[in-house]
Amino acid sequence: VQLQASGGGLVQAGGSLRLSCAASGRTFSMGWIRQAPGKDREFVAAITWSGGSTSYADSVKGRFTISRDNAKNTVYLQMNSLKPDDTAVYYCAAEDKVTVVPSTADEEYKYWGQGTLVTVSS
Repeated sequence: VQLQASGGGLVQAGGSLRLSCAASGRTFSMGWIRQAPGKDREFVAAITWSGGSTSYADSVKGRFTISRDNAKNTVYLQMNSLKPDDTAVYYCAAEDKVTVVPSTADEEYKYWGQGTLVTVSS
């Protein structure tokens, strides 16, 4: 499985961006994990294959929305009301097993994309 993330860029605080992650091969639950400079990786959001269950970090609830289009084998992360604290490299990742609820632990994700940089200016 290969994952290709895109959509990052520079945006002012309060703005929006939409990240995309195109997958080749069979995927199950997929998620977004970010890493800010000098900080540990942080779970952001995840979604099951059916889209019936999602998980969000408290820091992004109400601002970010994860969705997927299985016909295109693509997962999206719509990010609204961006804050400077959202600045990070965003990685998409995929699990290799069926789950009822998508994992919030990055060690559960077997496949990883290359990351896309999101920079939010104040």
